[in-house]
Amino acid sequence: MEPASPESDPRPALPRSVTILLALAGAAVVAFGLGAMRGIVTPVFFAFVLTLCVHPVRRWMQGRGIPRGIATGTTIAAVFGLLTAFATVLIASLAQFSALLPQYAPQVQQLGATIASALESLGFGPEQAQEVLNGFTPSRIIGFLGGLLGNIAGLVASLVIILTMLILMALDGSRVPVILTHLNYHRPALVAALDVFGTGVRRYMVATTVLGLAQGVFNWLVLVILQVPGALLWGLLSFICSFIPNIGYFIAIVPPLFFGFLTGGWPTVVAIIVIYGGINGVIQSIIQPKYVGNAVSLSETLTFVSVLFWAVVLGPVGAILAVPLTLFVRAILLDSDPRIAWWRPLTGDQTDVAMLLKQEDEAIRARRGRPRPGRPDTGSAPKP
Repeated sequence: MEPASPESDPRPALPRSVTILLALAGAAVVAFGLGAMRGIVTPVFFAFVLTLCVHPVRRWMQGRGIPRGIATGTTIAAVFGLLTAFATVLIASLAQFSALLPQYAPQVQQLGATIASALESLGFGPEQAQEVLNGFTPSRIIGFLGGLLGNIAGLVASLVIILTMLILMALDGSRVPVILTHLNYHRPALVAALDVFGTGVRRYMVATTVLGLAQGVFNWLVLVILQVPGALLWGLLSFICSFIPNIGYFIAIVPPLFFGFLTGGWPTVVAIIVIYGGINGVIQSIIQPKYVGNAVSLSETLTFVSVLFWAVVLGPVGAILAVPLTLFVRAILLDSDPRIAWWRPLTGDQTDVAMLLKQEDEAIRARRGRPRPGRPDTGSAPKP
């Protein structure tokens, strides 16, 4: 048999290296574009996630014969309730923090002076130490937090966009089942990918909300026992930070440590790290990635990288929406195209490789029970 001629082997139009570089360049352009339009992209996607979470309410009501208009109005009311609760928690937390911090202004300045002296002893210049000391004032700290959250005009603009999109998406959502049925005749893979995306986002939100509530209540009780100021505030903060996988715990523990040191000194700090930090580290680093990863089929590594990536592109809210955003990108780029769906296991979905993983585990167990070379098999030795 003669070997096949080179002409019979179809080759891609571009070399693989060129295709990879073009894909990376396109991804970079899209990332910079999303970052430039974060004031629009972030509130629109946030409204989309909220609408998606309450969609089962509409489906349940229409399945029982309730008119479409009533079901749509109920959906809008439910989403407005979620948004109002989130905005209330955010505003109340910032207001309580702004009122709590000036009460400890002398302790904050003393802590800044201690840190500045330590820096000078390590060889830093007086100007650098003074700059650190100037940063330990209530106004500077509140201004820093305000910069993270954005100015008032930006918050109002985002709120207007979210409210408008919630109403429009709720109205359009009543026609989504019909549109998906029509689209299924032309692009069944895309419809299946969007359905998996919606299910994954809802499972993620439910799992994260339940674990976040448990974590927030536990943190509040621990801080009350330790007599840390603003215990309820830090419990709410830990609940919000629970939506930031892997690193949310490290963000939520900083304020309790800070105020615990101001009121109780190092013993309180050690107690917070041991009790508060230990339990929350287990929840956010072990339990939450396991259950959330199973709910959305994302690997822990990809989840952590997505938090860093979307935080850089879209800001702090991007870290909260990192998992839904990553699921949406995977649904559009991978799940909707059967030709490249074999990449899905690389993102953490073990459905297609479950049998291979099971066989590997069985082989490991078999090797563990096999006698080592050069050592007698005591199990087969005759009894005296």
